[in-house]
Amino acid sequence: MKYVLNVLPIYELGKREKQEDSLFPRPNEVTPSTRLFILCDGMGGHDAGEVASQTVCEAMGRCLLHTEERTEAFDENDFKAALTAAYDALDEKDSNTPKKMGTTLTFARFHRGGCFLAHIGDSRIYHIRPSQGILFQTRDHSLVNALFDAGELSYEELKTSRQKNIITRAMQPHLEHRFSADIKHVTDIRPNDYFFMCSDGMLEEMENQNLVNILSDEQATDEEKRRILVKVSESSHDNHSAFIIHVLDVVQEEGDRQLLAQFEEKDKLIKRKTAPELSAAQV
Repeated sequence: MKYVLNVLPIYELGKREKQEDSLFPRPNEVTPSTRLFILCDGMGGHDAGEVASQTVCEAMGRCLLHTEERTEAFDENDFKAALTAAYDALDEKDSNTPKKMGTTLTFARFHRGGCFLAHIGDSRIYHIRPSQGILFQTRDHSLVNALFDAGELSYEELKTSRQKNIITRAMQPHLEHRFSADIKHVTDIRPNDYFFMCSDGMLEEMENQNLVNILSDEQATDEEKRRILVKVSESSHDNHSAFIIHVLDVVQEEGDRQLLAQFEEKDKLIKRKTAPELSAAQV
């Protein structure tokens, strides 16, 4: 498949003194041919969160940028090689302070077989079809989600808990066991679909339905939707960043049906192997 995309970045400081979110490509480097997107949120309160987010974005970007020129599909081996390179880069940047720097990760790579998604932490990726709403949403690796799954928190308590910022997975240097990413292969992609990648600060003042309503507004252009999202989030205390990825068209090529079927099977295997998050990392 070939995807015609319109991509608009959001990169706001919020009420923080420094920017700990990082994007790849950088906001001024996104082009119509960009197919690789990485968004990281450095961990606030930890040493050099901005260094961690920048390091992961740059290391994965360098490792994978050449793959945008390939004609074959993108798979788990490509991603795992880049993830290992990012962890290695974090190890090299480690300042050996008691509180380790760290970052979340969201990752999207459009390719012939669909869109490869991955995430670690509580930054999110949405796949939204305006006519149907949210088709897919990443599940936060957070303590409150683990408590919700265990029946110890209600949904309303989950949203307001003081523990909602405690995450159970993060990318940090010199981990005894490096956290893996949750992976999703999206093969059902249609014209007018949206993929929305964002740090958690983007969602401080916005419910899922608000996001769907904004992106589904047929009277607004993509730039107007971007401005609305920035306006809605302007009172956020945290940095808030996002990629709005609008699929304008999908062009099928010879052999694509077979390739999509292969990735659909891979996604079914991933679903069967994925277990709920049960333990919280001290991050």
